[in-house]
Amino acid sequence: MRRKPGTLLPVEIAILSAALDSGVQSEFYGYAIARRIQGNTSAKMLTSHGTLYKALDRMVRAGLLSTHWESPELAAAEERPRRRLYQVTAAGQHAAIEAQQTATRPAATLHEGLQPS
Repeated sequence: MRRKPGTLLPVEIAILSAALDSGVQSEFYGYAIARRIQGNTSAKMLTSHGTLYKALDRMVRAGLLSTHWESPELAAAEERPRRRLYQVTAAGQHAAIEAQQTATRPAATLHEGLQPS
């Protein structure tokens, strides 16, 4: 079964929420956002880091996140591999707001226009 265009999966909502909690202009990398998500939810949303990186890739392709690699000099100075950095786009901010409003909207209001007069 395919999902409707514009519908976010729970893991995608969690990624956007965790990233936006850090600040709209903040950049993040996969491992840090995974720790933040797991710290913010009691549910085991991320079954593996593969789940996270697949979701991040989908979100980049959908325009919800932008991405770039950090400078090699920074990674070398900290003696670690380079990180792929992500940032929530304006479309991602809008999608997060829509998802939050949908989640908090009572079911009755979703069908208001369907009530007979």
